Amino acid sequence: MDVTVRLFAALRERAGVDRIVLENLRDGATMSELKVELARRHPELGSLAHVAGVVGTTYANDARVLRVGDDVALLPPVSGGSTDDDYEAGVFELASERIDPADAQLRVAHDSCGAIALFTGTTRATNLGRDVVRLDYEAFGAMTAPEMSRIFARCRAEVLGGESARMLVLHRVGTVSVGEPSVVIAVASPHRAATFAACRFLIDELKTSLPIWKKEIYADGHAWIGDRS
Repeated sequence: MDVTVRLFAALRERAGVDRIVLENLRDGATMSELKVELARRHPELGSLAHVAGVVGTTYANDARVLRVGDDVALLPPVSGGSTDDDYEAGVFELASERIDPADAQLRVAHDSCGAIALFTGTTRATNLGRDVVRLDYEAFGAMTAPEMSRIFARCRAEVLGGESARMLVLHRVGTVSVGEPSVVIAVASPHRAATFAACRFLIDELKTSLPIWKKEIYADGHAWIGDRS
């Protein structure tokens, strides 16, 4: 069978294209077999051992059996208008323009909440001993919202328990200058302990599994942060 594989961030850059058609893959091949065969035919991609497989908008483990017509993607490691019910479930938005943390705090504020925790991640001027000129963020847009919904659900179940909370996560895409916010998380709840715990959980989890990649641009080059492929 022939399988079209979509590539993102560093993988796309190495391949020079955003998708590769893997022809004559055996019927019933697994995600693991696809990775091995793709790396064999396209050594410029490097090792795919730490690359996540996706079918549709759901992460697929290496044992997942592929079928003709599956929408397959390989993801490198990652490092307004909403109702009250939406915020209680969790609201996530990608932003192509500068994020205002104060606005995010206002959006989750509610008379039922006595505490608001706000986390803002900004672009620092140096990293690993190199001067950073800017950051470029790339997202797999079709998958970010479904994956963030799963993170919100886990936060409610594992961190909040029966505590009510209003959660908002905003993440930049595109170019972010030094000093500008790249991610803002706002959580409001009746009690401060829940807001702190939820805020920490959300930033830790999204940095692990949300398909958004960061490329640091230096005066003499660039690097995809978290890339181990």
